[in-house]
Parts: sequence; structure tokens; C-alpha cells
Amino acid sequence: MTDQNRRSFLKSAAGGAAALSALPLAIREALAIPAAQLTGTLKDVKHVVILMQENRSFDHYFGSMRGVRGFGDRHPIPSPGGRNVWTQSDGTSEMMPFHLNTKTTNALQVPGTPHSYADAQGAWGQGRITEWPRYKTPYSMGHFRRDDIPFQFALAESFTICDHYHCSVTAGTDPNRIVFWSGASNDPALRAKGINATDEHSEPDNFRGWITGALPTPGYKYAGNSLKWATLPDVLEKAGVSWRIHQDPNNNWTGAMHGGLAFESFRTCKPGDALYEKGMSPWSLDQLKQHVMDGTLPEVSWVLPSPPFSEHPSRSTPAEGAEFTAQVLNALTANPDVWARTAFFLTFDENDGQFDHLPPSAPPSYDRNGVLQGKATLDLAGHYFSDPERKHIAKTDDWSGLVRPFGMGPRVPMYVVSPWSKGGWVNSQVFDHTSVGRFLEKRFDVVIPGITPWHRAVSGDLTSAFDFVTPNDPAFPKLPDASGSSATVLAHIQRPRILPPEKHQDLFQEAGVRPSRALPYELNAVSKADATGITLEFRNTGKQGAVFHVYDRLHLDRIPKRYTVEAGKTLSDVWETGADNGRYDLFVLAPNGFRRDFTGDATTQAEIEVRYQPRTQKVQLTAQNSGKQPAALKLQHNAYGLPGEDLAVPAGGRVHREWPVADSGNWYDFTVSGSGFARRAAGRIETGKHAVSDPAMGTQLGT
Repeated sequence: MTDQNRRSFLKSAAGGAAALSALPLAIREALAIPAAQLTGTLKDVKHVVILMQENRSFDHYFGSMRGVRGFGDRHPIPSPGGRNVWTQSDGTSEMMPFHLNTKTTNALQVPGTPHSYADAQGAWGQGRITEWPRYKTPYSMGHFRRDDIPFQFALAESFTICDHYHCSVTAGTDPNRIVFWSGASNDPALRAKGINATDEHSEPDNFRGWITGALPTPGYKYAGNSLKWATLPDVLEKAGVSWRIHQDPNNNWTGAMHGGLAFESFRTCKPGDALYEKGMSPWSLDQLKQHVMDGTLPEVSWVLPSPPFSEHPSRSTPAEGAEFTAQVLNALTANPDVWARTAFFLTFDENDGQFDHLPPSAPPSYDRNGVLQGKATLDLAGHYFSDPERKHIAKTDDWSGLVRPFGMGPRVPMYVVSPWSKGGWVNSQVFDHTSVGRFLEKRFDVVIPGITPWHRAVSGDLTSAFDFVTPNDPAFPKLPDASGSSATVLAHIQRPRILPPEKHQDLFQEAGVRPSRALPYELNAVSKADATGITLEFRNTGKQGAVFHVYDRLHLDRIPKRYTVEAGKTLSDVWETGADNGRYDLFVLAPNGFRRDFTGDATTQAEIEVRYQPRTQKVQLTAQNSGKQPAALKLQHNAYGLPGEDLAVPAGGRVHREWPVADSGNWYDFTVSGSGFARRAAGRIETGKHAVSDPAMGTQLGT
């Protein structure tokens, strides 16, 4: 934000009835309006409004909030030296997440951090996630809490927050906004032929979206060649779906907020053309409000912020982003009849450099020798980015070669704000920027050709975030008092500069659960070990594809393997154990806290299998013994208060156990162990009904 803009904002904010002091009122207005129930289906949504803000990660905003997969995650991925993902290296020393304390410092204005393809790839480490501050600076490990960003917490507490929503590309603004506006990061025609992307037909770094000039005259001048495939507005216009982009075309961060400007259709449109009139012309928030009041709101609307209100670190603050969001909500709720039929999606293009601990779903990576580390049940040809001249990869980033998965990238916040998503829900289905396009597909019966087969397999369409049958029943949380926020912002500028701490801070996450949406997952992983190795079979009997991440704890110097398993399919792979004297130690992670551990050696003759009973809400365990001697095993529950027991498994025999999980919200976590043998299983049984977030989340933190 420029000094002039900041002074203007503070002047207006300090004047009595400040905009910031009314922010909770905007939320209350949205909460008070009931949903229009005509069909009890998705078709009740008549208007979709989309706002994409700038550069915040999920952990950065919400890692400390109760009931989401944040700093209390009991299943952090392992790192070398007995550490886990919470301990990061800057190349010389170790760092952990730390609180951006806005009460004593100017942390609300935390500096921006690197967010190009090179540093994003380096921090990700193809899934290792061990050197975030090395590539992103120590400021990347900072995060806010409830008292620091009360409006953002109030919005999440009042509606629905998605805690498995990822940016689409492990890179910066342009690459992710291009996906957001078109469904693809690379040319779908080339991908269909099995040709991987290069920077000629894709956007690894900010380039094509940055314009010079002004509209209407002298006009925009564009960088680079045009991308040729259809944007979402192209698709909607062809299908006769009404749409509009609300923006100041000469104050949209020189075009960077508008992902359509990289495309030929927008670059060649002229005054009088639909794309120009609806997508290149000035349309203000006041006009948005008037359209709402007049009942002329299009079926799909995008809202683009100006830099001072974009929430971009170093240029904007969460307080200014909150003010802008409140203005949008005030406009949308100006006519209750329109809001009763409106879904508002608010997300962020990318994470800046801000840390996020959850490994993103992605196709398998190649190791530095060009060997694919994982598998998929669908053809992945054309789903990668090739950088043969190493123009976009850091010299220090040698975990992989020059052909890499484009994404997904780190998690970013996604709020689903609507009359059908009230009540402080968390939705833990895997989503990314293609999910908004898929929501439009499903609601308006269109097809967005850019969305890849891989994304369609593993990324949801956001419909699970809504309750169209009983939308008006949830109890609403008490909203915080936001009065006096303007004075807080004014005083904040004078506070001491925020600095990363010299000592590690303890991880913190609020205790408690929140209502959690039913998910389409039914995942499992089973093993079979012998003298040569261990075979894992990944099973997906659910309705949505998923990525299984496998970390070899005996070789954490290697990148993890990933397995994309489409709904209704299975996939298996073998880990040879000869070089480790028959030993193995594998950690498996999948969506919403699904975890499996497989530890043992070549002498292991015991095995287990886990089954689910959704109707009776029970977990079934079968322990079997293929040896010639009885096996003495121990069943231990790692959470939820269930007692353990000894399991005597006869030679060549089996024992069965089952237990109810309804009292724990259908969550389970147990270990079966014996001599040189251990298997751990954790996750949630999906019954088709809504439940709660993991009750054990954060219990190990003592909060």
C-alpha cells in the first residue's frame, strides 16, 4: 500500500463510524437471511459471487483455530533426524511456527516473502517440506491467532471454512489465477496428446498477467504470447450464462488480479464485445450493490480487489482485507431475496511464502535420476511442467530433475459464505482452484475443457460444503466485538517491528471441535510382507479419488512416493527391503487425517486388516498369523479413551475385534504391535452423515 493510500484509509477508519467497526454487522446481516428453498438442491443457487484475495496460507491464518487441521495435527509428516514438519531449516538453523503478535508489534504488516516457482518448489521439496524458511525467509513461519484477525475468524466461525483447499500451482499469483480463470495451468490440447507443459504454453512465473497502459485508451499492452484455451467467462458466455467482473481495470494491480488477461480471447476483444463490456470495463462495488437491490445480479460475478484491500503482505493487511470483504457482503445482502439465492466463495490465489504443513495432493514426482516415485490409476502423460533450460528452478533445488508436477500447491483459506453453509462448519474434502470451476459446471450444466483428468479425479466440486436440504437449522456462534478496530490499526503502525523469535515457541491450537461435513472418502491401505520386501495395496472404495503419500522413515533423505487412486480402484507397489536387512518403516497419509504406519522386518508373520461398518459405526480389526508359532500382539488405542488389550493369535489363525466409534465422532486411532512388528491405523469412518472434527486434534499440545 502506498503512503497516500494508507493515510486515506486511516483517515476514513479513524473517523467515528469507521468501516472496520461495522465488520461483524456485515456477517450478522448475512447470517440473518434464510436460504430460499425451492427444490432443496443445488439449483436453488441462482447467483455465484467469487472473490480471490492475495497471498495467505491456511496455517498462516487458521492453523491455531479449533477444529481444523492446523498446528494440533497429530499426524505431521516425518523429517530426517527424528523430526517432523513442524521443525524447518533455514539452511543453518532450525525454526518452528511462531505467533505474529499484533498486540505488541506491527505484525499485522508482516513482510511479504518470496513466492516464485523456484522458491516454492524448493520449499515443497517434492513433498519433503523441510526447508521452508531457507527458500521463503524466516517470516514465512509466522501465523496469526483469533485476537489478531477477528473478522477472518468470525467469518469462518459463522459459515464454512475448507481446511483441505489448495492453490493449484506450486508457484505465485499469475500461475494460480490462470488456473482459477480457466481450469488449467497448461494447454489442454497439448496435455491431451501427452505433451508436458513448457513456459511457452503455460505460466510458471508471473509474466503474462502484468499489463501496461490503461483502458479505454491507449489500451493494455501485454507481455508474452497469448494462451489459447477457453476461460471460464468464455465458457459461460457461449452457454448463455450471465456473468460480470467487478473491478477497476486501471487499479487491479496492473492486471495481475485478472487471470483472463493472459488469454487470447480477452486480449483481442474490443468495446462492444461481450468479454470487453462484462470483463474489461469498470464495474464498482456500488454498482454490484445496485444490481443486487434491483434484482439484476448476473448468475456469476467476480470481484477483483485493488492492491490496498487485497490482503497481500507488505501491501495490505488482514484488517483492510476484512473491510473490503465486509463491503462485498454488505452489497450482496442489500436485497434479502437475492442473498437467499446466492453463494459467495472467498479464497486466495496462493500462499505468498507463508508456511503450511500439510503435503499437497500432487501427481508423483521424479527423483533426481528421473525415476517416477509413485503411480496413478490414470494416465499422467502431459500433467507435468518441463524446464529443460532450468530457467525457473533454483540451483540449490536438486531433489528432482527438470520435469516436475505443477501442483497442487500449499493450502490457502477458502470461506464458503451462503445461506446454505451457515453454522461454523469445516469441510475437509480436497479442493483447489479448479473446484470453483467445477461448481459452476455442476450448477450451470457447462463443461470447462481446461480442467485436467487428474484434478477431476482428486479435487472436489465444493458442493459438499452446502446443505440444501436443511440449510436454516444451524446454531450460530457468538460474534466478536469489532468496535475500535480502526483505532487499533492506527496505533498498530507505530508499534515495534515484528521479528522472528530467537527461541522456538510451543505449538498452539485452540481446543475443541466444530461440525464437520460428510465426505466422499472410503480409503484403506493393506500390507503383505515377506523376505524380499513389503507390498502396500491402496484401496479407494469411496466416491472421490485421493492421493496417498508414503514416507519411508528409513530413507527420509529421499522424496516421498505418491499414489493417485481414483474412486472405485486399487493400486499397489513394492518396497524392497534387502538393503535394509529386511527392515521397513513406512508412514502413509491421505485426506482428512487418514494414516497408516507399517513397521517390521523380514521375520514378520503377523498382519492386520481394517474394515469399516458405516451403518453400525464400528471399526473391525482382523489380526492374522501366518507363522507356525502363536503370536502375542497388543492392541493399543492412541486416542478417544478406549481400553487396550492383548491379542493371542494362534499359529495359522486369526482373531477379530470390533468397537464402536460413534462417541468419538467416528474417529479411530489404534496400534497393533508385537515382536519387531507394528501397524497403526487412524482416520474417520464416513457414514454419509455430518459429524465433528477430530476430538483429539491438539490434545498433545496441552491446550
